[in-house]
Amino acid sequence: MVNLGNIRLVFIAFAPVLIIAFYVYFRDKYEKEPVGILFKSLLIGALITIPVVLLEEFFKLFEDYFSGLFKISYTAFILAALVEELCKYLAFYLLIWRNRNFNEKFDGIIYAVFISLGFASVENVLYVFEYGYSVGLLRAFTAVPAHALFGIVMGYHFGLAKFFPDERN
Repeated sequence: MVNLGNIRLVFIAFAPVLIIAFYVYFRDKYEKEPVGILFKSLLIGALITIPVVLLEEFFKLFEDYFSGLFKISYTAFILAALVEELCKYLAFYLLIWRNRNFNEKFDGIIYAVFISLGFASVENVLYVFEYGYSVGLLRAFTAVPAHALFGIVMGYHFGLAKFFPDERN
């Protein structure tokens, strides 16, 4: 028997991801990206949660060396931001950078956002199933769009690096 409460939680976890993914996809006005590569980007984004969790557990070993504001900063900027964004960066570089479909600047944004949304979807499901519907609503307007925005910034710079190699550094 299907649990209606779990269906609602899955919906609230995936709805913001799907809305943002469709929005970004339809913003590509010139040459739509192949759905297969976009699906792979979402999937690789979801799969990088595994190394992210492992790396975060490793960096948590050093958390006790800090206290107060330094501990909060370490948790936010090293445990979360650096580890997550570095893994997304590596996923983009390994999956997309040399892909023939990455053939215009805006493609960098699309692929980076899809990788970020893949990561955000797994993270969102975990948070929503642990903390419930209200956390899902909050994350729909905060964490999920934040991951997409970080993907936009990363993808923009990947696009610049690919199509303006003289300014790559």
